[in-house]
Amino acid sequence: MSRNRILIVDDEPAIREMVAVALELADFDVLEAENAQRGHEIIVDERPDLVLLDWMLPSVTGIELARRLKRDETTNEVPIIMLTAKSEEDNKIQGLDVGADDYITKPFSTRELISRIKAVLRRSSSAAAEKAIEVEGLCLDPVSHRISANDEPVDMGPTEYRLLEFFMSHQERAYSRTQLLDQVWGANVYVEDRTIDVHIRRLRKALAPYGFDRFIQTVRGTGYRFSIKAAKAS
Repeated sequence: MSRNRILIVDDEPAIREMVAVALELADFDVLEAENAQRGHEIIVDERPDLVLLDWMLPSVTGIELARRLKRDETTNEVPIIMLTAKSEEDNKIQGLDVGADDYITKPFSTRELISRIKAVLRRSSSAAAEKAIEVEGLCLDPVSHRISANDEPVDMGPTEYRLLEFFMSHQERAYSRTQLLDQVWGANVYVEDRTIDVHIRRLRKALAPYGFDRFIQTVRGTGYRFSIKAAKAS
């Protein structure tokens, strides 16, 4: 499976570089942003698995960005670890109150940072794994491995189930066939790219009687995405 992606939002290039090197050595993929605006754009477009967020950012502070992320239902489940020189208890409480999952004061050891990241990812993945996903009447329950459409059971194969689970967990983003194969089959399994087309057709066929096949959209020149926005606009 692909590696977890961590976004570093910090206006100090030296801090970003230090943290990025540590993350890459720990087998994470790294994204970087120098301010809150760019950080928000990356979070919306790339959906990182976790955000390392500096408090003292120019223009828009890290606290303000965290508050914005937690108020938006499309980003409120992205885990956040605050990185800051503010060590007072009141600051820590404020950071946690706006929705940060952890709080680390500068200077910090990269070993502790990596351990904290792994702990937050474990907690978030455990919670996400048990939470049902519902989109306009289409519901996927990962605990029972059941899918329903407007409260009616939907029958599909295990591969189509995994595809739908990935799509519903990563909405509004286009994925190439290679990326989907990596996510659903795993990086060490050899499967031809076009195999994905067969399973996409099967998935659409299973959802078609309920009108939800429109959510599985072909992105010309790229691959596929799960989207309700384009479906509403069409």
